[in-house]
Amino acid sequence: MKNRIRIIAAAMVAAFAFTAPASAELPVGADAPSFSTNAALAGKEFGFSLQAALRRGPVVLYFYPKAFTQGCTLEANAFAEAMPEFRAAGASVIGMSNDDIETLKRFSREECRDAFPVGVASQRLISAYDVALGDSGLSSRTSYVIAPNGQITFVHSNSDYRGHVQRTLAAVRALSK
Repeated sequence: MKNRIRIIAAAMVAAFAFTAPASAELPVGADAPSFSTNAALAGKEFGFSLQAALRRGPVVLYFYPKAFTQGCTLEANAFAEAMPEFRAAGASVIGMSNDDIETLKRFSREECRDAFPVGVASQRLISAYDVALGDSGLSSRTSYVIAPNGQITFVHSNSDYRGHVQRTLAAVRALSK
């Protein structure tokens, strides 16, 4: 009987593990985890600090799976095209991936069109922001808008890149109202 109970309990634990969501993203209202990382803008490496960026205004922090893949390239192009609107709303943008800094230097020039930085997202940083990781180690496509006080005011997670720019821009504009 004890053996049977253990088997049933193990089966229930295994079933829960496979049905539980892998990630829940940080909720609106949560404090954004502070971080510093290596980043690239216009092909040049620099140190990025979230705290320093927030002193200048809201920050759009968007995680993307991998530089130079189709969806990530199109998303970077869309953010680059919208940068005048983000700046007019007082916001800055930084893209984050688990790519190495040399790859990000190229990506910042070629696909971000020198318009905004991209930073190295370590596994620790990805976990801190509760961004889902696939079996391949690539992060989900998750965008956050962080108010100058460090609170998350908007979250959007969807593998389709097309909604991220418009939705984050609308969230940034809502902050100024």
